[in-house]
Amino acid sequence: MKLSEYAKYDGLGLADLVKNREVTSKELALLAVQGIEKINPQINAVIETYADRIDDLDESSLGNGPFRGVPFIIKDFGAYEKGRKRESGSRLCEGYICEEDTYLMRLFKASGVNNLGRSNVPEFCISSSTENVLYGNTSTPWRTGYSAGGSSGGAAAAVAAGIVPIAHGSDIGGSMRIPASWCGCVGMKPSRGRVSTGPLFDEGGYGMSQNLVQTRTVRDLAAMLDCVGIPQPGDPFVIKQPQRPYLQEIGGKARPLRIAYSAASLTGAPVDPEVSLAIEKTARVLSEMGHDVIEAAPNYNAEAIMEAFLDTWFFQYYKMFDDLSQRMGRAIDLNSLEPITLVTYHASKNADPATFTKALGYFNQFRRELGNFWRQYDIWLSPTTAQVAEPHGRYNQSRQDIELKEWMNLLEDPVQFCLLYNISGCPAISLPLAQHSQGLPIGVQLGAAYGEESVLFQLASALELAMPWQDRVPPIHVGADKLFTL
Repeated sequence: MKLSEYAKYDGLGLADLVKNREVTSKELALLAVQGIEKINPQINAVIETYADRIDDLDESSLGNGPFRGVPFIIKDFGAYEKGRKRESGSRLCEGYICEEDTYLMRLFKASGVNNLGRSNVPEFCISSSTENVLYGNTSTPWRTGYSAGGSSGGAAAAVAAGIVPIAHGSDIGGSMRIPASWCGCVGMKPSRGRVSTGPLFDEGGYGMSQNLVQTRTVRDLAAMLDCVGIPQPGDPFVIKQPQRPYLQEIGGKARPLRIAYSAASLTGAPVDPEVSLAIEKTARVLSEMGHDVIEAAPNYNAEAIMEAFLDTWFFQYYKMFDDLSQRMGRAIDLNSLEPITLVTYHASKNADPATFTKALGYFNQFRRELGNFWRQYDIWLSPTTAQVAEPHGRYNQSRQDIELKEWMNLLEDPVQFCLLYNISGCPAISLPLAQHSQGLPIGVQLGAAYGEESVLFQLASALELAMPWQDRVPPIHVGADKLFTL
């Protein structure tokens, strides 16, 4: 198999080839590495590969799930594998070795994927752009020097560029959907509690964070959620389970839905006119499909939301850094942390418990208000990001010319449509349904009520057929004869 042929298959397609003995898992691993060698210097998506999963691969060690033998990359944050590095893009924990597998990693292994290495992230996944001092910046494969998004930017860039068809990501404020939008792939934040964070943690980010994958097709995403959305021992609660596997929602006709749509700014920061047009076009397509499509949006107080988010996300954050400092024998200063990260460390030491609990109360209020919105509508259609990919530097954690709150508000402007799903716990998916005149992808977001991933998969699958994106390939791609750096 040639590299250009390899890149045309999604994960389930490659798994079928392995199952039918048309290719071996080791051959696929070697092709993925060939792709890394070819284009990673341009995009800097992959920061480490594992020789024992490539040249020395024991194929009998692979799980027997639907992705058996498919090349896969783990994000350098959020899913731990015993004996592997997990550095979180930071000099503070450079060389840190995980002591046990998370439940998520065990489920990934059972799915059959062959985990080949790690993808790049911003330091401790704080930024919405994948830039760090330890490993450098990750570019979208659509244009070098332009951000792949964050924090799962390395994962999305690797998938969009054809290195692997599927890669792990996590999302606490848009961190899977933002890179999916800026790189032109598919990313979902599932409902709160859908994917276990055990056994090391109860919930990620006080319930705001969830793990899943970046993909090129909706069916790969659905199939992987079937694999990892399984309640685990000791989980504090079990979310409503789907009536049938998510993969069975793919390819069918979605029932008539009540769909609200809006591209109006939530924060006052501008929405790119071409992004707005993409939402309007998608709304027309959905109307033509027979859905009831109405222009509307949830009530959203951007200033109050960001204030509460800051009061919760960094609460007692310093304890994590202190623990890592002791483990790694490194002082917490500018030699181990980037300036913005260091400021968050010091700010978290002064966090007020009463303010923290008040913020949690506000989140509860917002969830209840959004719940009323879902009583009127099945889906909210919006931009994933208000702007397409931007040049590196603006959201960099090494900036010393800006206060923390100002920097966080700056982060929210392009990603303003993402955070409400993390706070509410509701699921949302980003689809690459449009292309900007600048040659950069535009992500379109579909959100639904808590626990309603099945509805999202039905509608996303229908849009994949009606507004296909598979023929749009970035200039930096493993299948390209020549690599263009724009």
